[in-house]
Amino acid sequence: MASSERVFLRGISSGTYGLKEFRAAQLAGPRVRSDAFVADDGQVGHSGDSDQSRTWWRIGPGDDPFLTQTLQVHFVELPPRSSNHGHGHQNEAAFYILEGRGYEIHDDQRYDWSQGDLVLVHTDSVHRHFNPYDEQATCLVMKAKCTWMYLGLIQQGRSGPVADPDRFGERVEWSQLWTPGVQQRKKVVTPADTSWADTPLGRVRTMSSPRRADVRTFSVDVFELDIPAGSRSGKRWQMADEVLYVLSGSGYSLHWEVQAELADKYYARIAAEPTRHEITAGDTLYVPQNTVAQHFSADGTPLRLLSGQNRVFKLLGYDRVAYLEDAPRPAARASAAPAAPAAPVTP
Repeated sequence: MASSERVFLRGISSGTYGLKEFRAAQLAGPRVRSDAFVADDGQVGHSGDSDQSRTWWRIGPGDDPFLTQTLQVHFVELPPRSSNHGHGHQNEAAFYILEGRGYEIHDDQRYDWSQGDLVLVHTDSVHRHFNPYDEQATCLVMKAKCTWMYLGLIQQGRSGPVADPDRFGERVEWSQLWTPGVQQRKKVVTPADTSWADTPLGRVRTMSSPRRADVRTFSVDVFELDIPAGSRSGKRWQMADEVLYVLSGSGYSLHWEVQAELADKYYARIAAEPTRHEITAGDTLYVPQNTVAQHFSADGTPLRLLSGQNRVFKLLGYDRVAYLEDAPRPAARASAAPAAPAAPVTP
């Protein structure tokens, strides 16, 4: 847990050109973290909390052992009839509402939310969270903050005037630099705004992705995956790493390490045996970069997972996923007469 400072961006260094030791250490770390694991309690270097609200981190760049900094994960809890202080930052954030209801004020605009919604804090947003109701509200936050930090986009903090106003002119609109049309995109994605689709990975509800140009986020892709009791997901190989939060149910995840063999070009060597990772409701599961993964639900209970990924991988040319095995077809569809297939929305 952080004791004297908050780590915003972690460096990578080595005495040699190769980074095998760094990846080996990353792969050796525990990939499942339960509610008992608190990477950072938010007491250092966090300006959003009030005396009523609470923030704590599950995954971040300062973790030891280190997992990832492509995606940070933390929780925000608002007791009944409370709010936090709010603050502003350049990076986006995606809030999945785990319980309760409330509303946001983003740039002086109100956005209401309730359980199951995905709420987007847009780039360069001053935002604050409110719970005016009698039940507690809790959300899981996923953000690619380190991407902004690496690019030098570090202007953030609590609301207030500039320290030396005489050096600067009058206020002008910051939004002049934003992508045209973003202010008309959805800031809250509700279950009614989405639909479930059968994909090679399984039954999926996509909330944000490059294909969803109506949603105001450019950095974090989010979907839910529903695995029937005693069943499994597709066996998927992708370059992006991934954080999955177990919304309900229990089961396990198998991960096959992929080694790069450098010959006349890059070749992939997939491990003959996987590692196994037990998961249950409230856990986060980390899947490292360049890994083959498959998820299994326990007998008698469906497994529902929330996936978050940093979209930058797709922009770097890794926008394809290889399915080594598809998820089982739903029984109702498998027994029906063949129909013209629809284009799947592949996560």
